[in-house]
Amino acid sequence: MKPMRTGIIATAIVLLAGATSFAMDNPMVGGAPMFADKNIVENAVNSKDHTTLVAAVKAAGLVETLQSPGPFTVFAPVNDGFDQLPPGTVETLLKPENKDTLVKVLTAHVVPGKLSAADLMRKAKANGGRYNMQAASGDALTAMVRGNSIYIFDESGGAAKVSIADVNQSNGVIHVVEEVLLPK
Repeated sequence: MKPMRTGIIATAIVLLAGATSFAMDNPMVGGAPMFADKNIVENAVNSKDHTTLVAAVKAAGLVETLQSPGPFTVFAPVNDGFDQLPPGTVETLLKPENKDTLVKVLTAHVVPGKLSAADLMRKAKANGGRYNMQAASGDALTAMVRGNSIYIFDESGGAAKVSIADVNQSNGVIHVVEEVLLPK
């Protein structure tokens, strides 16, 4: 009896370890698994929490860029973050005549290279609690560590908390943030 029970327990442990590995390799974002072998756009289109961001990326003509090899670090605001903007802001930004402004706002969320949460924390701690980055838009972003959380500050003084870190992609990494970062 004991050897059989031991075998069942060992099998259960192996299955659980496999499930944990799956969960770590493919974190859930917006109700969908994010696959490390897919690019930023291929994953983002499946997240129900990022429909506004995906619509904005399409309207800005940035799909091809975010499907390129990169690598990129993307601070991806959730729909609720866009909802926090003044009424009518998103609709105004999505108009074709405001494409340049939309591109500026979106590229203020992208940093060239791949920076994991551990990288951001290590670099911030090594620099007195702050790590300065330059976004693809040319704007400054600052990562700050507060407790076990990472916050990204924009040039306008706004802060976005990283709620899901290290969503690895084939062309970089996404860190889900709760607010929209605004260029100055």
